[in-house]
Amino acid sequence: MRVPKVGVIGAGQLARMMIGPAADLGVNIEVFAASSDDSAALISAFMVGDFKKIEDLMTFAEGCDVVTFEHELVPQSLIHDMESRGVCVYPSGDSFLYSQDKLAMREKIAQLGLLNPLYEKYEGGSTGLKFPLVAKVPRGGYDGRGVWIISDQAQLSELPTPLLLEEKLNFTREISVMVARSRSGETKTWSPTWTEQCDGICKITVTPVPDFSDDLAEEVSRIAIKIADGVGLVGVMAVELFHIDDRFVVNELALRPHNSGHWTIEGAVTSQFEQHLRAILDLPLGDTKRISDWAVMGNILGGSQPEIFAQYEHMMARSPRLKFHHYRKEIKEGRKIGHVLLLGWDCDFHRLVDEVEFAQNYLSGGPHG
Repeated sequence: MRVPKVGVIGAGQLARMMIGPAADLGVNIEVFAASSDDSAALISAFMVGDFKKIEDLMTFAEGCDVVTFEHELVPQSLIHDMESRGVCVYPSGDSFLYSQDKLAMREKIAQLGLLNPLYEKYEGGSTGLKFPLVAKVPRGGYDGRGVWIISDQAQLSELPTPLLLEEKLNFTREISVMVARSRSGETKTWSPTWTEQCDGICKITVTPVPDFSDDLAEEVSRIAIKIADGVGLVGVMAVELFHIDDRFVVNELALRPHNSGHWTIEGAVTSQFEQHLRAILDLPLGDTKRISDWAVMGNILGGSQPEIFAQYEHMMARSPRLKFHHYRKEIKEGRKIGHVLLLGWDCDFHRLVDEVEFAQNYLSGGPHG
């Protein structure tokens, strides 16, 4: 049997973290990069091109058995054009729409009978929603970009349209569930994860969700599987939810590996990155069980430290069980340049959080650096 080749459109850290599992599986992989200096291009076969040009995309797809994504930026029309020319793309263009277009996602969630915030498409004028509210660009926003908290009509009128407007919810916490679905329709979920956000960027994740009953974990897993089936997912997806009293309201979908699933690399039997490859190649899905009581992941953001590697000696001596992931990206203020993970058994998760937060600050040049 010929070894399959997977093409990944995008060459950031998500593509980079897919390369190790591909090598373990004996799968050939190539990334579509904007530059030879991109995170994944530094350690993988790559092609440099423009993902907004169909000629470049088709050249890249030549010889690939499957093409997949690590970002949502490829125009829908080009994804459908690739499919019409015989390229095997997963998730499909019809599915990936719900990761790219927040308005389409809201409509699909309502169609599936699941809870959305109150929302409307806004193209100017007055709104029927109460202030304060949340305004989002329907396409292209991420990590807090293209999202605003709006307190009055005057503020709203200053923003470009169209917009997705949503009620501002008072939620208990934000939760993410990673779900995988193969081409054959096999589905699996991982333990739900509590995500702590700061300025729209995920700061830290704790898995499993603290003080969360088995019944609640099963409920959010059912929601994730219902969405995966409803959108025809092939690959992995993050379902981000607001927990409000006894309700779960869908916040966002990401039909690709996701920051809230990074804990699975060391913390689960099968990582989200291996599972994504299994799903798009239609291999049986792997076991998603946790291998520890707790898994705490912290993002390292660009700060005053010029290089993460220079800080390893102290942190490795201080925390021998800490796992490091360095993305080799240019350091910019507030940019995700790596993450750390700490697993724990028979311990208070708060102790793990404290240790991870120390590492975040030290590696980025924060208060402990």
